[in-house]
Amino acid sequence: MVFFIGTVATLVTVIPLFLGAKPFPTYMYLLSMLMGVGFLVAAAGVLQSVAAGRRQAREASSR
Repeated sequence: MVFFIGTVATLVTVIPLFLGAKPFPTYMYLLSMLMGVGFLVAAAGVLQSVAAGRRQAREASSR
């Protein structure tokens, strides 16, 4: 969800630059950074899932 909000903010922020309109305020650029934060949160979740799977595999093989 964080990645999606960041993606939408990035698109909304970039569109006026292509249309020659007045750029949005700084807070919109800061919202765009949520896309990177969302990616990091997703990557951390994947790594945590991999670690849990390895732990389960190690426990199963030691029995």
